[in-house]
Amino acid sequence: MATILNIETSTEVCSVAISKNGQLLFKEETSEGLSHSELLTVFIEDLLSENNFKLSDLDAVAVSKGPGSYTGLRIGVSVAKGLCYGLDIPLLSVNSLEIMGIYAIRHLTQYPNENALFCPMIDARRMEVYTALYNSKGKEIKPVSAEIIDGGFLSEYLNGSKILFFGNGAEKCKTQITHPNAVFEGPEKTSAQFMQNLTEIKYNKREFENVAYFEPFYLKNFIASIPKNKIIK
Repeated sequence: MATILNIETSTEVCSVAISKNGQLLFKEETSEGLSHSELLTVFIEDLLSENNFKLSDLDAVAVSKGPGSYTGLRIGVSVAKGLCYGLDIPLLSVNSLEIMGIYAIRHLTQYPNENALFCPMIDARRMEVYTALYNSKGKEIKPVSAEIIDGGFLSEYLNGSKILFFGNGAEKCKTQITHPNAVFEGPEKTSAQFMQNLTEIKYNKREFENVAYFEPFYLKNFIASIPKNKIIK
């Protein structure tokens, strides 16, 4: 039972939300480019003042820890840590892909009965994405990884069940993932308003981060490859 400020800055979306006892109360966000450094603290101040909340009303701050944009994650985590340190309240973190995955599982209710799998994707560059795979109960089937997408991506899973692809990295993969069991449906972007169920659970389990030492989950760098048309024969 907690009042939590949720912060999501892992993509082009800059968003904040206040939840209480796992229920969304208020949110504010924009997806107009990477302006997180200018907008994040303004959004937090506006959200609190417009809804007659004070910083002292917060029981914890939760932040999307990554993977995602290096700059966006760094800004979000820095602000979250600063608030937790100044207010002497706990810091919570949630995987960026899990945020989207659990939201899709809860809201795309026509698919769990079909034993579908859920694949959130965060855009990286070219045909590269950060991704993971979850079943309809939210269990991680394939761990978070950095992938270069080609026609064989997740074929071993697609041969046995539908997979829903979503997130800001999914659209560009449509031309590569053409298996009949591939379904492109779900949230196009992540948001702080998707976090409240996960952060409430973590708060109740007291799964707090060390404010001094916590760092974003940037994930490893992609392995550089040479385009085929650049190879000298």
